[in-house]
Order: sequence, then structure tokens, then C-alpha cells
Amino acid sequence: MDYKQMTAPCGLDCFNCSLYFASTNDSIRKVVAEKMGISFELAACKGCRNENGTIRAIGKIEPCKAYKCIQEKKLDFCYECSDFPCGNLQPYADMASSRPHNIKVFNSCLIKKMGLEKWAKESSKNVRDTYFKAKFGI
Repeated sequence: MDYKQMTAPCGLDCFNCSLYFASTNDSIRKVVAEKMGISFELAACKGCRNENGTIRAIGKIEPCKAYKCIQEKKLDFCYECSDFPCGNLQPYADMASSRPHNIKVFNSCLIKKMGLEKWAKESSKNVRDTYFKAKFGI
């Protein structure tokens, strides 16, 4: 798998997303469409890099700020920028229970520290699973 192509510039792991799985499996696509309340046609994504920064399934038909920024600065990932982290990676409570956008900075730091391939193979799924399933701990 091309982890660079399947990891959003902000650090989201597109290759672990149900919308990505739905793009390769019609059974999953049907479940995702029903669960998200969207059409079967929209219930798939090949990763924001492959979709020019958009995610049509959630109504994002324009590239996000982070995607536009790395394009302008000719970077691969936000963590490569001297302004990292910036407001383009601001976490939000809106849809936090169903979309992992609040793990962007954490993932970006792990990618910088571990390298993309190692992070993708060893940590990305655990970070996502912890975000959605683990109990808060101190």
C-alpha cells in the first residue's frame, strides 16, 4: 500500500477509514451508506489525496484548509511546516464521536517521530481504536 498517498496531509489515516473500505467492497458500502444516511454512490472515498482534498461522502466538495496549505507550500505533510501545529489542525467537538479529526496532530507527531511506514503499520490502527473505543485515562 502507498501509505503516503493514503494518509491525509493532516495525519488522518485514510487507509483505516470505513469510507475507504467501502470503496473496495459493496457490502461495506451499503452499511456505511445506511449508517451515515447518504446515498450508496457517495458512500466511498479513496483518500483525500486521491480526491483532490475533498470528501464528498461528508459533503466536503472543496479541499480543506490543511490540504490547500500543503499544496501551496509544496509539502507532503503538515508536520513538515515551520508553522506546525497551526489553526488548520484545530480539533472540534462537532462529530468527534463519529469522525477522528481530533487525532490529526497526534498522528502527525507520531509520523514525524516514527516515520510514515512504521507509524502506518504499527500505530495508526491503535490510535484510531483508542480514540473510538478506549476509556479516558490519566
